[in-house]
Amino acid sequence: MSADTARLSRYQILVLVIAWLGWVFDSMDSTIYNLVLTPALRELLGTRGTPENVGWYGGIILAIFLAGWAVGGLLFGVLADRMGRARTLVITILIYALFTALAGFSHTWWQLAIYRFLTALGIGGEWAAGATLVAEVWPESLRVKGAGLLQSAWGAGYFLAAGVGALLSHRSWRVMFFVGLAPAVVALLARLKVKEPERWREASRAGGRSPGILELFRPEHRRDTAVGAALALVAVFGLWGATNWTPSFMRELLEPRHLDPFRVTRLASYAVMSLNVGSIAGYFAFPPLAERIGRRLAFLVMLVGCALALPAVFLPGWSYSVVVLLLPVVGFFTNGIFSGFPVYLPELFPTRIRATGAGFCFNAGRLLAAGGPFLTGVLVLHLGSLARALSFVAVIYVCGMAVLPFARETRGQALE
Repeated sequence: MSADTARLSRYQILVLVIAWLGWVFDSMDSTIYNLVLTPALRELLGTRGTPENVGWYGGIILAIFLAGWAVGGLLFGVLADRMGRARTLVITILIYALFTALAGFSHTWWQLAIYRFLTALGIGGEWAAGATLVAEVWPESLRVKGAGLLQSAWGAGYFLAAGVGALLSHRSWRVMFFVGLAPAVVALLARLKVKEPERWREASRAGGRSPGILELFRPEHRRDTAVGAALALVAVFGLWGATNWTPSFMRELLEPRHLDPFRVTRLASYAVMSLNVGSIAGYFAFPPLAERIGRRLAFLVMLVGCALALPAVFLPGWSYSVVVLLLPVVGFFTNGIFSGFPVYLPELFPTRIRATGAGFCFNAGRLLAAGGPFLTGVLVLHLGSLARALSFVAVIYVCGMAVLPFARETRGQALE
């Protein structure tokens, strides 16, 4: 056991484990849809289930999902400041577990869209509560490491979903959604074992104004709110506009070979696993990089990598084997950048509005980023292939670089 680990109590480790598991199942539930998008919409659309319509309606449902994620992040971020981080964590996990399972009963594309919206409410809220909980419970000297460990759960959730997809590839796409009930066990564990952080209890006893979103736009917080939301917008837009279309891209690549549909599903699942080898490396790489060179430069490194990786991997028309070997590079940058948000966003706001601020910044941009999947669907229609569409989305990361000069550097500063 390292000296750093020795300073952690069992309770602090337990809090990270529960928040980590909650985010693992967040990721699993999000990825399940990406894995079953094509077969699900082909069945639900019936005779209209052409590749173009699958891309169009798939983009609409993803946009609706992101809108729900944004609403959930905003709503439950405020509730986490008002009623507590632990209580909010339990509620949000139960929400996304229930509605993921119910999505398996969909009979039309719009029913699936409604269930995905309701699932997203819980997923958006869980991040705000979980990230804030870990930031406030872990000791200051280890907080950044804890944030990196927490975000690594997203990559683990991808692996879990891909593994379930490979295991159940011979079963109906509906069975994949039924697996989404598993997180309810984590909610029960959180309800029994996790208490509210002392920082939050002290802030609650101090009284004052009730936390609210409007406070984020007071002069002392306005700049941080705008920068945090803009960076999250860029990262989310790129992820959902490009990276999360990887399973569909792999299907586009494989289906001309006239393989068995179940084999296509397995091969697409293996590609997702490959992507997330790089993702997990990126999650662990960002926190020490941010500690060494600062938050702003660390974000710059990741944004440049994102802008270069997407066209380099998707555009040249590589074979399946080559794409699988290159996908870790895409995952390292486009997923790894998200490890910066549980590090950076809690540092921008005081305890009384920390979950509100982190939840707003991480999720408000999703209302605009919801246009990412929609734009991808439109690009597929006009450019003729997912490969060209996904490569074009790289432009958003260049826009993100223009935000960094306005970002406040917080390296070396304790939580306010």
